[in-house]
Amino acid sequence: MVEQCKAGNSNSQYELYSCYVDAMYNVGFRFLGNAEDAEDIVQDSFVDAFKNLDSFKYESSFGSWLKRIVINKSINHLKAKRIPVVPMEAHEFHLTDDEPVEAEATDINKVKKGIALLPDGYREIINLYLIEGYDHVEIGEILGISTSTSKSQYHRAKKKLLEIINEL
Repeated sequence: MVEQCKAGNSNSQYELYSCYVDAMYNVGFRFLGNAEDAEDIVQDSFVDAFKNLDSFKYESSFGSWLKRIVINKSINHLKAKRIPVVPMEAHEFHLTDDEPVEAEATDINKVKKGIALLPDGYREIINLYLIEGYDHVEIGEILGISTSTSKSQYHRAKKKLLEIINEL
């Protein structure tokens, strides 16, 4: 299908769009927390993807490539709105692992609501690490922060998320 899109087949573009639009919207919405912004980012991402199909080298799936575009555009959108990732460079420290806490079964809807209520910087880290599966090195590269800052932000975000969930 990608090759047909590269050849300019508009039906293939529509099929590819149809296959991925819902998943990409969900990615954008998790980052932005706003339906209109997520829709705009997804549309811009597809436009960019179709314009730059020649740079798609099949090193990953088309979906992974497109998801990276959506994530980068979402982060850039948040940066443009001047929503900081809560820089921690001046406060870097090594975290010790807390005692593992026995987790009780938590309603997934509470977790989703809790993530939505997190401050934007914390929500970004949680989404990138837990939902999208990036490691701290990759998160650092994506957000332009150090690996240790990513780790400490994740630790703080997880703690804040647990507080929010317990209040729900």
